Amino acid sequence: MIDPRRLRILRAAADHRTVTAAAAALYLTPSAVSQQLAALEQETGHTLLTRSGKGVRLTRAGEILLEHANAVLAQLERAEAELAAYAGGAAGEVTVAAFATGIAEVLAPAVALLRGTHPTIRVRVRDAEGDASLPMVLHGEADLALAVEYRGAPREDDRRLARVALYAEPFDAVLPAGHPLALAPEVRLSALSEDDWIGPYPGNPCHDVVFLACELAGFEPRLIHSSDDFRAVVALAGAGAGVALVPRSALRGMEQKNTVVRPVAGPAATRRVFAAVRSGAEHHPLISPVLDALARAAGGLTTG
Repeated sequence: MIDPRRLRILRAAADHRTVTAAAAALYLTPSAVSQQLAALEQETGHTLLTRSGKGVRLTRAGEILLEHANAVLAQLERAEAELAAYAGGAAGEVTVAAFATGIAEVLAPAVALLRGTHPTIRVRVRDAEGDASLPMVLHGEADLALAVEYRGAPREDDRRLARVALYAEPFDAVLPAGHPLALAPEVRLSALSEDDWIGPYPGNPCHDVVFLACELAGFEPRLIHSSDDFRAVVALAGAGAGVALVPRSALRGMEQKNTVVRPVAGPAATRRVFAAVRSGAEHHPLISPVLDALARAAGGLTTG
């Protein structure tokens, strides 16, 4: 009989590609992870991982077992949801990992809604960049993620996760007030190809969105200044340090001294935001109301 706890460890090893990283994600020691993986290989009678240097890679047998592991773990999530519903009453804590703008624009209003509709549900918020929240959900550090599409993100058909699309928003061009295009009603990205740029660090999902948009416009932006804080990005643009693309919701209520904000002409950079939980957990009586509240709070943000 295969121990389902070991299936979680196999999935973490497949996700992180090293025993050390998998152990850190699961709050175990590397030796404990290695022992559990060895025990799983004994249980199945197959070599599940190959090791090279510090890394690990699934064998074909490991890939087959991982497919079943995703289904088994999702079914266990559904079982927990049904048992919780049978016990009656949605009372408890839900941990949500979300990026800063998502917290301000969606999660905080959702928390306010829940106070009126489900006062016995407590939401614990953890600030996490859009690419960090999904691994936190997969490895049990959070119950729900507010995340952004990015290169390398789990695909929409990933069986480990259940998704709820929340909203999509364009990025607007932020220019110094003295920029030659400051008076234009809208800006084509190709017209900014010779400018210095300000933007998030590589690894931030918004960095990928900006670079992909510029790539489609025929150039690679000359990123001179880097910050993951959009207030800093806008302040640098106001100081004449360069131009930037910033999500529209991030600009709401922000001081924009010495800058102009213009929509992008033609295909615009777009941030697509969604909520995600472990597959099967979307029906849990604690999590389902939070998903509903997030969808309600995000309703007014949908822009395309």
